[in-house]
Amino acid sequence: MKKKIIITILTMLFIFIPKGQALELATTSKEGIIIETTTGKIIFEKNSHEQTAPASMTKIMTLLLTFEKLDSGQISLDDMVHISEQAAGMGGSQMFLEANTSVRLEEIIKGVAIASANDGAVALAEYIGGSVENFVTMMNEKVSELGLENTHFVNPHGLDAENHYSSAYDMAIMALNLIKYEDVLKYTSTYEDYFNKPDGSRTWLVNTNKLVRFYNGVDGLKTGYTKNAGYCLTATAKKDNLRYITVLMGSPTLNDRSKETTEMLNYAFNSFKLNTIIDENTSLGQVKVEKGTEDYVDVVVKKTVAELIEINSKVDEYTYNLKIDKITAPVKKGDIVGKIEIMDNEGLIVKEENVTVAKDINKATYLQTLLKNFKTIITGKELNINVNINN
Repeated sequence: MKKKIIITILTMLFIFIPKGQALELATTSKEGIIIETTTGKIIFEKNSHEQTAPASMTKIMTLLLTFEKLDSGQISLDDMVHISEQAAGMGGSQMFLEANTSVRLEEIIKGVAIASANDGAVALAEYIGGSVENFVTMMNEKVSELGLENTHFVNPHGLDAENHYSSAYDMAIMALNLIKYEDVLKYTSTYEDYFNKPDGSRTWLVNTNKLVRFYNGVDGLKTGYTKNAGYCLTATAKKDNLRYITVLMGSPTLNDRSKETTEMLNYAFNSFKLNTIIDENTSLGQVKVEKGTEDYVDVVVKKTVAELIEINSKVDEYTYNLKIDKITAPVKKGDIVGKIEIMDNEGLIVKEENVTVAKDINKATYLQTLLKNFKTIITGKELNINVNINN
């Protein structure tokens, strides 16, 4: 059994969300949901698990897979993407790609994120997946990985098709994962821009999400419309340290979609506040590292520990314990090395979060270990020693 180190930390603040009353939101839309992004708390939902056509909100998944590849370094914004006849021939919303040309990947991302370009979505699918069919398989594998039970895709753009469906809850979870790649918001928050074509000409791109211009704090995310789906919108907005994701599906008109999204965001921002218990950048203290280039390392929570509370709620005092496993180098930031337990005044655990190291610690070489042991013998105590060896 691994040795545990238990450290009692200072008293912190924590409280549960009180039960709210019934809300008159999303009255004309078939489905709706509001999620706060730091805690993942759902503060409103209406038929949020019903399967329905997602229209162009499908492109949230298309962009998620794109930004995953960008983040991993497998593709670059400067990559040149070949435009096929299939991509150029797509109907509906377009950025007017031309077949048998090559376009910078970033330009295609702009077209998809801003103008909801179907031709751009197919171009991304072919470039990342090798074919639309392979990319759709990747989409559904990601759906399974995220644990979404009411989504299945058959294309990367969202035009109505048999067996192509999602739900408000599932779309919110996809959006939550997409905005972890904050660079996507640079594109989805842009109201207008230009697609710079290979021949030097430009096509005007206008954001299909008008709230990025007319609602303070909205910086994404994706609209949708087909006759079958109705008007849909996954929106996200941030004010101070609080960010929400809202989803509406099956709104009867464009105006209803905008009006009801605005009402949902107003309710969320005016009714709740974020109570940060432990920020992810806050050191919880130093712990011993065995066989490392450094003897001690700061530990931090793997993600911010917070609670969403009603805006006028009084917060109570809570305590927490830090439990760390024995750490042996090498260890990387992000590796789980223990957990933190938040307790109420009766000592009951009410919340837990994983703990990681604040930076990477490499395994000490044989020479580094000898030098550390030598200095320990001379001084009678352990020291932090960093020895750089050029091979």
